[in-house]
Amino acid sequence: MLASVTTTDAHLTELASHLIVAGGKRLRPVLTVIAGSLDGRAVTDDVVLGGVSCELVHLGSLYHDDFMDESETRRGVETVNARWGNLQAILAGDFLLARASEIAAGLGTEVAGLLARTIGWLCEGQIEELRHTYDVGRTEESYLASIHGKTASLYGTAARVGGIVAGLSDEEIDALTDFGNAYGMVFQVVDDLLDLTATDERLGKRAGHDMEVGVYTLPVIHTLSVGSAELESLLGGPLHGPEAERALEIVRSGPAIESTISRARDFVTDAVRACSALEEAPAALLASALSPTA
Repeated sequence: MLASVTTTDAHLTELASHLIVAGGKRLRPVLTVIAGSLDGRAVTDDVVLGGVSCELVHLGSLYHDDFMDESETRRGVETVNARWGNLQAILAGDFLLARASEIAAGLGTEVAGLLARTIGWLCEGQIEELRHTYDVGRTEESYLASIHGKTASLYGTAARVGGIVAGLSDEEIDALTDFGNAYGMVFQVVDDLLDLTATDERLGKRAGHDMEVGVYTLPVIHTLSVGSAELESLLGGPLHGPEAERALEIVRSGPAIESTISRARDFVTDAVRACSALEEAPAALLASALSPTA
């Protein structure tokens, strides 16, 4: 990954490698490698490159997200926009997407086309979210459509790329894609839940930030759907100080936490069902890929 973003410009290299050096779970390339090693196949360099291309798309989207959200920290370090400014963050994010596309092109037209479509899906998911910023009437359907585009689609692509490059059958590739999509839904629902329930230290950023900036995720949507008049009165605009703390208390103390967990389990069931179509190593696939969000 570091080699893929190294350029003759030392400053651009530093910008592009900032979040790579900071860490991260690397779940997307892990999923690509798992997919590419099914049926006892050896992991090839091309499979690894496929995983790198998917992770670079993810990183580029993070640079853009942090700029749009005016985030100050990511993975326990300063964001690129906080340290070097918004313009450099945007350009560095664009550079990461360009490098991802260049790598994908070297893996064939099918992979290149898939990655391009996925970048489009990410944009569609983000637009759906932006359309409903500060919208107390946001529906669960809107939320699910958004996270499928901005998160799950890239997981599905990561798994699919591994299958394509490894030369798996069409049935296996489709099953892997379904698994990746379902896993991505689990991941984002859980991530949004943690944003409202975990500590600042665990998150590496301020808890409840999404709600403060008008991004109402599933726990908030479920809380509003059962008729929380107090929460509705607090939302609809930016939250600060005591109001933000009170909104967090309302969501945390209500039934929406359990209902959100239940929805996440539905997607886990979908992921397990997708693995049933794989002849080899479905248990290993689940153990390796699902354990980080357990």
